[in-house]
Amino acid sequence: MRISDHIELALFNLLKRKLRTILTTLGVVVGIGALVSMISFGTGMQRNVTKSFQASELFNSITVFSEFASSQSKSEHKGREREGKERKTSNILDDKAIAAMEELKGVEAVFPEIRFPAMVRFNEREEFRLIQVIPARIAGSKLIKFRLGQPYYSDDEDSAILSDSLLKKLKVEDLTSVLGKKIEITSIAIEFKDLSAIDLPSLLEGRGLPFSKEIYKFTIKGIAERMGFEGSNPLRSEVFVPPGAAKKIKKLSFTSLWDLFRVREVGQEYSAVNVRLSSPKFVDSVQTQIEGMGFRTFALAEQFEEIKTGFIIVDMILAAVGMIAILVASLGIINTMVMSILERYSEIGVMKAVGASDKDIKKIFFFESSSIGFMGGVFGLGLGWVVSKIINQIINFFMAKQGVPFIEFFYFPWWLCLGAILFAVLVSLLSGIYPAMRAARVDPVVALRHD
Repeated sequence: MRISDHIELALFNLLKRKLRTILTTLGVVVGIGALVSMISFGTGMQRNVTKSFQASELFNSITVFSEFASSQSKSEHKGREREGKERKTSNILDDKAIAAMEELKGVEAVFPEIRFPAMVRFNEREEFRLIQVIPARIAGSKLIKFRLGQPYYSDDEDSAILSDSLLKKLKVEDLTSVLGKKIEITSIAIEFKDLSAIDLPSLLEGRGLPFSKEIYKFTIKGIAERMGFEGSNPLRSEVFVPPGAAKKIKKLSFTSLWDLFRVREVGQEYSAVNVRLSSPKFVDSVQTQIEGMGFRTFALAEQFEEIKTGFIIVDMILAAVGMIAILVASLGIINTMVMSILERYSEIGVMKAVGASDKDIKKIFFFESSSIGFMGGVFGLGLGWVVSKIINQIINFFMAKQGVPFIEFFYFPWWLCLGAILFAVLVSLLSGIYPAMRAARVDPVVALRHD
């Protein structure tokens, strides 16, 4: 028998029992639809995270920690340890170290992580925040996503960048109205001019504290989106000011208690320094050179492999759930094929009596089962796509009320679409093995006397 004859006969037998064929195919449709939806969700989440990191150029950044802050960096950042490398003892993370890092190949900019506590006041409302100091070249990079306005272009101008979430907490309804207006930043500084003049009893009563408050005014230059992935993003604040203007501010220049011990006579030592690279390809070489200076480093690029491993595990769990529906559908295919054998017992006997071989009988049933799988795969893919779009619209509808931009949670790459159909056909073929072998074992003499 020719292949065209097998296909024609298989389709004829399936159409002759339309209701059973439709119900069996629906089982495959639901199974493939569930499987495709779950895998597309895992794939979509991985794609969104990867695109967000790439768009904000987080793969181009390295965070450097001093030896003094190593105990803190171990708990906050899982940096890599290079075995067999001896560390230098004079690893002071100061301006001299920053200058040395700026000379490395592939380094675009190096800036210390400086944040100080302050009260931010606008329209008679105040919020406590940690102000972060970043240079103008970083303010204009992709690390900050602007909703309105623009970055400051000089390190000395009295300008600031605020996040939209902070302005919402300050009860600002129209974000465009704040551009060009002034905000007040109230900082606190410690003044130990004469330690002998400190009255300890007064300090214990809350009087005579060695603190001074200073108010500074900054022009709102830009409004940025709230930064995500805070554990890996070097910009983890809601207010940014340039370094030149920050030097004029009397402030507590520390972000943790470790910084109180880091002030040396020779100059300021920083708790952390952020290194920005021109391309992710320089991450390994720059990390090696910086660690050779005696510092600890953390780069998201090298940790992303672990993140992808986590996504693979999630995809496997989602696929396992979808496979349950596929298993149920395969049992339906086996049941349909076995029932078809019992109903066509005499027909099989006639075909074998006129010369059909066992191989021809098997091919007929394999073509029938694969046809069910193919139709179930195509319509299942369509069902999964439609359901995913509906769910995506519903989720984004509620997220839009919270001010969150539209997100595509589901992603259908070509390999998923093609793989879903091929997988449905494969499962159907496997389900048709037993019925096909049973049909091939039919004795034509017994079959002709069956009825």
